[in-house]
Amino acid sequence: MNRMSRIDLISLLAAVPAVVVVNSSGALADDAATRRQLKYQDKPGPRGATCAKCALFKPPSACSAVPGKISPKGWCVAYVAKS
Repeated sequence: MNRMSRIDLISLLAAVPAVVVVNSSGALADDAATRRQLKYQDKPGPRGATCAKCALFKPPSACSAVPGKISPKGWCVAYVAKS
C-alpha cells in the first residue's frame, strides 16, 4: 500500500477547500478551469496512483472533485488513496 508523505498530505489538504468552493458555487469556474486547477491528466500519477485507486472515484468514469468524464487510469492532485 502506498503511504502518503507529509508534503502530499499538506498539498491535498490545501487543494480540497478550493475544490469544494469551486464545485459548490458553479459560477466561480467552468469545468475546464477546474480540471486545470486540479492538474487532471489521463495517465497515472506519482507511484502509479490512478483515479480507479482514489477514494473520490465514482465508477465507471466520474469523480467527486473533477467535473466531467474521467479515465480510471487518470490522476489529479486531489487524489486520495482508498483505505
